[in-house]
Parts: sequence; structure tokens; C-alpha cells
Amino acid sequence: MATRWQSFMRLKYRSSFRGHSLSNFQNMDPNKTGHASDQSDGDMASVMGFSGFGKKARTFDLDAIFEQTRRTAIERSQQVLGDSSSSDSDSELIGPPVPKQSTGLDEDDDLVGPPLPPGYRGSTADVEEDDDDEDVQDDDDDVSNPLKKIPDTHEITLQHGCKSVSALALDPSGARLVTGGYDFDVRFWDFAGMDAALNAFRTIQPCECHQIRSLQYSITGDVILVVSGNAQAKVLDRDGFPVMECPKGDQYIVDMANTKGHTAMLNSGCWHPKIKDEFMTCSNDGTVRTWDLSSDKKHKMCFKPRSLQGKKVTPTCCTYSRDGKLVAAGCQDGSIQIWDRNLSVHTKFHCRQAHDPGTDPSCLTFSYDGKVLASRGGDDTLKTWDIRNFKKPLNVATGLSTFFPMTDCCFSPDDKLLVTGTSVKKDQGNGKLVFFDRATFQKVYEIEVTNASVVRCLWHPKLNQIMVGTGNGLAKVYYDPVKSHRGAMLCVVKSKRKERQAETLTQDYIITRKDLIIERYQSGEGDKIISKALDIPWNTVKTVTTKWRKYDTTETLPRTGRPSKIDEKTRRKLVREASKRHTYATRLL
Repeated sequence: MATRWQSFMRLKYRSSFRGHSLSNFQNMDPNKTGHASDQSDGDMASVMGFSGFGKKARTFDLDAIFEQTRRTAIERSQQVLGDSSSSDSDSELIGPPVPKQSTGLDEDDDLVGPPLPPGYRGSTADVEEDDDDEDVQDDDDDVSNPLKKIPDTHEITLQHGCKSVSALALDPSGARLVTGGYDFDVRFWDFAGMDAALNAFRTIQPCECHQIRSLQYSITGDVILVVSGNAQAKVLDRDGFPVMECPKGDQYIVDMANTKGHTAMLNSGCWHPKIKDEFMTCSNDGTVRTWDLSSDKKHKMCFKPRSLQGKKVTPTCCTYSRDGKLVAAGCQDGSIQIWDRNLSVHTKFHCRQAHDPGTDPSCLTFSYDGKVLASRGGDDTLKTWDIRNFKKPLNVATGLSTFFPMTDCCFSPDDKLLVTGTSVKKDQGNGKLVFFDRATFQKVYEIEVTNASVVRCLWHPKLNQIMVGTGNGLAKVYYDPVKSHRGAMLCVVKSKRKERQAETLTQDYIITRKDLIIERYQSGEGDKIISKALDIPWNTVKTVTTKWRKYDTTETLPRTGRPSKIDEKTRRKLVREASKRHTYATRLL
């Protein structure tokens, strides 16, 4: 192949340059030269037996193309100008006719195309837009109607015990619930760790034989304040281990501000809403004290409520304002007294006749906006107060029976509802959770909880779930799968864990000689036959059988009466006698 190609190239160049001089080559016409070259290539290809050397590149005459384009543009311009000059009015449009604008009134009459299939309701985009419109409308309805935000469609029941649940606490994240009761127990419930069995993961008695009065998590959720029936409040960590115990004061000091702690039973307590290490307690010693978690030697400040005559009164409940600048206490004479947190001498606001004298106020709580104070009284009333005009209540609700000194109330997360519980006597109805509109103070809703009193209620703002403590040892959690978040919904979806089969260990039964004697005695054998068969002395067999006939047992029974005691003087005398005469001393012993 290489030889044929070389022969072809030599013949090509010889034929191209044969008979032509250099001057003639320069004066040659390019077109003619190209034509001659193409002809010679064709002759050479035919001689060599080739039909061609591949596709040739296309050649374009650019001048001709430009000229044709110019002429076409001129013709179109003339045609457009002629049409515009011949038009009679400016309203005529150039181009295809404009489609008709749909008015929306006769859409169904002027449909173009084949008929729509039966059941067609429009495109998916239209359906989604309609759904969005409905959602927006539902949201507007929820905002206008706060009743739709009450999570009461589902509930779970936690069995705390058989006595009243007197304290409830839920950490700020809503992960753990703590319950305390009259049975001295504090139980820890972990929503994420529980299954459908709803069992507490820990039970402790932090205050031994004292009833639990109040429980509350700190603002960080790492410690718990425990207020019980004794004079010393305790602080536990999240797992129930002690962190701090408040000191007890000296009850013989007249001025309670000069002693380092409470001297009588505690009634209530709470954490500061802004400072994580500060909490407050009130006691029957007539003081309200603030404490610092880092100092367990003495209280931080001491507030002393006073009656109209200047006498000591007992505070039954206490709380901080939402910004932590005010300290409020409900007293046993029916008054509500409020101090500046940094000034403990004189009250900043007070109402002497907030509730009936002698009826202990059981709860004080501020609204989330900090403008309204709600008080739950022992006179079966619920009142709201404007602290800027503290002379008379804004609203009053009556007929709310209460039999417990810690019946509380709380605001809804949106501050539009106020919730409290009612008490009932045994087998005389159901305890209810009652909802009041904050603006009109009309009873707008109620939930029948159980056939016992409702003692505690808590509406968590993050979970949007309501926790209720009852007088029969139950703690109920109300929630709505659509409106609530996490909390109780984490444990209800988990199935119960399989119970582990108890491993039974077989152990050899130890048979004593007494058992053998009684077995033969019950079969009808006599004492002498049993003695000979078992090789046991006859008097021993007789003693065992006699005891069996008399007491129906062979075990050693406790002695009747108290054994005689030897005093130290007699013991020394016996030791001396034993060292002198062994025989006499042995007979005495």
C-alpha cells in the first residue's frame, strides 16, 4: 500500500509542474488552477483505481448570501409600510387576532376542546390553593376562638399511688414529669423512655415521713425544688439525688429575720424566673424567704407579712412576677401582699380583703404578659387583679369548691384562658377542670377528670399539654395529636415491653430430724418405734411429738415475757465468786 501511495504522489507532482515555468505559475488564474488540479486528481484517481479521497468541505458564496438577505429585508419593510399606510384606524392590530378575555361568568358555556371526564374538579394546583385557603381560614378561626386550642381529644393516666397527688412539675423542655403526693413519694416519669405500660423510672422519699407540698423545676431544668411538710426545703438533681438542703432556724428567736432558716412547716415554694440559682419558700413561721443555691448556710432575704394591726400572719402561697422583680404572697387572713424583690421592709402593693379571712389562698400566678395576677382562694373563688389598680378585683368566679390547701390555677399559653380545678367529696360527683375566658371571665369549657378532686393543674406552653393531679392518686395528661407536640405522644406509640420470665432456681429441700420424726408420727408409728428406726434417743422423739401436738409446729417459739437482766454489780460479784470457787459459781450460773 505504501508503494502505491508513493507512486501516486510522484505522478501527481510531475503532472502538475510539467511544462510550466515559475512566472507562468504566478500569473495563473486561481480558479483555472484549481479546476486543472481537480481534473488531474480525477485522472490520477482513475489511473490508480481510487473512486475518491473522502468528503469535500462545503464552500459558501458569502457575497451572494448577503445580497439575498438584503433584498429580502427590503421587500418585507416595503410590505409593512404599505400595510400601515393603507390602514384606516389606529385600533386595528398587526398579527393574529387577540384571544378573548375570560370574564368568569360564562366559563362553562365557552369551553374549548373535548368535554371533561366525570368527577374532574380542577387541576392539582387549584386543589392545593383551595387547601391553603382553608388552612388559613382555620388558623384565623383558631386565633379568634381560643377553645379550639384546648388539647383534650386524648389522655393518658399515670398511676402515682393511692393517695392524693399534691404536687406536679414538668421541666422546661417537656421531657420529664415529676409527681409528689400525700404518700411521701416523689416519682419520676420520662416520656421518651416510657412505653405503653406508663411506669415511673424512679421513686424516692426525699423528706421521709412528710407530705410533698410543692415541686418545681428550675428555669434550666437541671434541679428540682422539693417543698414538704417539714421546715427544710430540698433541692434535687434531675435523677433525684440531693444537691442542697436549707438550714433550719432557731425557734426561740423572736425576730424571724435574725434566724438562718424556717422554724415551722413549709407551705409553698418556687424558682426565680430569670436567676437560675435563686428560689423562694414560705412557712407557717410567718416569713417568706429567698435562697441562693450556692449558699446553704443562711437565707438570702426575708419578707415578713403583717396584718392591718401589724401582727404576724402566715403566708400560705408565694410566687415571683414574670420578670422576677416582684414577690407576692397570699396570707391566711385573706390578704395578698406584694414586695419589691430588693426591698423587704414595706410592701409595694397590698389588698387586705382579697379573700375571706381565715380561708387560706392556695395559689397565686401572674399572666404571661405580667399585667394580671390570678388568685385561687379557700373561699371557693377565683379572682383576677390588675396590680396597677390593686384595690378591687377585675373579675370574680364563685362556686369553685376546694378542699385542698394547694389547689392551683394557671393561664393558657396564649394568655386568653384561665384554668383551675374543683374538689368533690367522696362518691358525690366528678372533679372538673374549668376554663374561663380571661377577658369576660365566663366559663367557656370544662372537662370531667375523674370521680375525685382535681388538686393540681399545669398547662405546659411548649408541649401544649395539660397535666392534672387528682385526689385518688392519678396524674392525667391531656393532649391533641394535631395541636400538641412530643410529651405524652412519645410513649403512647410504643408497645409494652415483654415481661422477662422469672428464672426459678431449684434448691434442695433440707429435711431435718424433726421433719422425719413428725412424718413417721403422722403415719401412725409410736415414739419407741420411731426412736429405734431413726436411731434417735426416745426422750428426744417424745419431746418433738409433744411439741407438735401442743403447738402444731416444731419451730422454736419466742419466749413469753422479758428475760431477766443482770446488772453490772451482780456481774462483777459472779466473776469474783467464779474465780474463787468454780463449783459454786457454776451452780449459780
